[in-house]
Amino acid sequence: MRIGMFSDSYRPYTSGVVRSLETFKTELESMGHEIFIFAPNYPNCEREPNVYRFFSIPAPTNKNFTLALPFSIGLLSKIKKLKLDIIHVHSPFLMGRLGVRCARKLGLPLVFTYHTLYDKYVHYVPFSQNVTKELTQKFTIDFCNHCDMVIVPTNIIADRLRKSGVKVPLTAVPTGINVEEFRTADKDWLRKNYSIPGSKKIMLFVGRLGQEKNIDFLLESYIEIYKQRPDTVLVLVGSGPEEEKLKQKVKEFNLENQVIFTGTRPKEEVVKIYAGADLFVFASVTETQGLVIAEAKAAGLPVVAVDAFGVSEMVVNGEDGYLCPLDLNIFTNSVLKILNDDSLRQSMGHMALKNAEKLSSRNCANKLLRVYNKLIQTKIQHDRLHG
Repeated sequence: MRIGMFSDSYRPYTSGVVRSLETFKTELESMGHEIFIFAPNYPNCEREPNVYRFFSIPAPTNKNFTLALPFSIGLLSKIKKLKLDIIHVHSPFLMGRLGVRCARKLGLPLVFTYHTLYDKYVHYVPFSQNVTKELTQKFTIDFCNHCDMVIVPTNIIADRLRKSGVKVPLTAVPTGINVEEFRTADKDWLRKNYSIPGSKKIMLFVGRLGQEKNIDFLLESYIEIYKQRPDTVLVLVGSGPEEEKLKQKVKEFNLENQVIFTGTRPKEEVVKIYAGADLFVFASVTETQGLVIAEAKAAGLPVVAVDAFGVSEMVVNGEDGYLCPLDLNIFTNSVLKILNDDSLRQSMGHMALKNAEKLSSRNCANKLLRVYNKLIQTKIQHDRLHG
């Protein structure tokens, strides 16, 4: 099968969307399929086979993100020569809309993965956010209804989209993870590289340091946790617009030695960081899936997370972690309950490993292939009837 994927972000940029693209691309190619990526260009990004870059400009609200200008002379004829079987778009915006136009002109089945609760990110838009939120919801639902199939990471997001007005078929296909690489990672790397004593318990967060991830809530919780458990450290992996503000807060509470900011790290290092931690904490209320939770579970970490949207399907409450309301006391007490009981932490970690198997990248890739095949067969039958 020859698959065209259109996205408004791709490596070297790091995000959940990029991680999803990379994961599915790797698995599908290992199964003999050909993937063609259409994405923005970035400063100093490497040339890759079957990756087509578009001239791009820096985004005004994020210096590391670029906006593709989705125009190219002879693009349609170039894509036609690739003899694609299906087009899969990963954004409802610039490159996503280009993918829609190509699919319609070439008569190809069109799939859209709804990766992000777009209306929860309007704080990055420099004008009236209430108006922007409403427009974004309408725009996104309209985009969904122009596709043949919408893929969502979790069933909770599917239900939300149906209630919002999406009429086309919806299928839940989570982004999978390479379970084995997390299980075989070096568990000592994190402590060695960040000089963390073996006596310290390590709480971990991985993700963008942006307002939507609610890291300020995590810091408030950790301030209380540290009062009871000074033998803990909080490791924050990632970077983003809130980074300096968060560092300043840590400094104000004299926690510079207890809260470690690693910045953005290569994937192979992040895997080792997961392996070396004791507990994963997550307070975002904007996730469609929460891929980092699946990664933490694959490393055998219990999870304490705020119960919101896609995260609700990623943690089995009371079994491999705790789902909490957005309440500082409840969240803090849930973390302390695990930190104060080694047998509980170990049993939850064991169940986290077991439950992570359901999200293996090969299983998820096979599920995506079934979606592709069904759409292609439906298209063939339609063409025969109306040929």
